[in-house]
Amino acid sequence: MRLAEVTGTVVATIKYEGLEGVKFLVVQPLDRDLKPKGRQVVAADAVAMAGPGELVYVVESREAALACPVPFVPVDHAIVGIVDQVERS
Repeated sequence: MRLAEVTGTVVATIKYEGLEGVKFLVVQPLDRDLKPKGRQVVAADAVAMAGPGELVYVVESREAALACPVPFVPVDHAIVGIVDQVERS
């Protein structure tokens, strides 16, 4: 699981069966200092509430496919939480 910032949305009129109603968002993965790390990716919004500018939790691979309303759909990244606050010690 990693933190990311939602930077945009993706419009897809035709989707794989099982992904109907799932929103796709562009996210920028972040490092421990909340600075951009790597390239942006497209993630399925498994919480159905994330939007541009929000800090989110993202899972990858098999976990992403399991996080969607219909499990084992073909996604590589999924948003599984919206972050309210980050505290580091």
